[in-house]
Amino acid sequence: MERFTLPEVITLEEVSEYLRLSVETLQRQALLGKLPGRKIENEWRFLKVAIDDWLCSQSSRSTLLQQAGTFADDTSLAELRTTIYQARGRSEVNE
Repeated sequence: MERFTLPEVITLEEVSEYLRLSVETLQRQALLGKLPGRKIENEWRFLKVAIDDWLCSQSSRSTLLQQAGTFADDTSLAELRTTIYQARGRSEVNE
């Protein structure tokens, strides 16, 4: 298997080769904000370390669900929720 060294800042084409995904797929993901990169004029640039971190990270939905579980036993949440809805001047349920 051929190994290659990438610079710190890489192009869309280099990310495509690195991840073995099409340029179109990666461009769509970058435009949606799901792939960490910056569009400068008409060119995309990516930090290789950010791509590596992105590959290792869990989905934001999984992370949110894990964080929500952290508060499952917090007895002050019901009172906090009531206070928030009162401050907003609306009910907790749709009527």
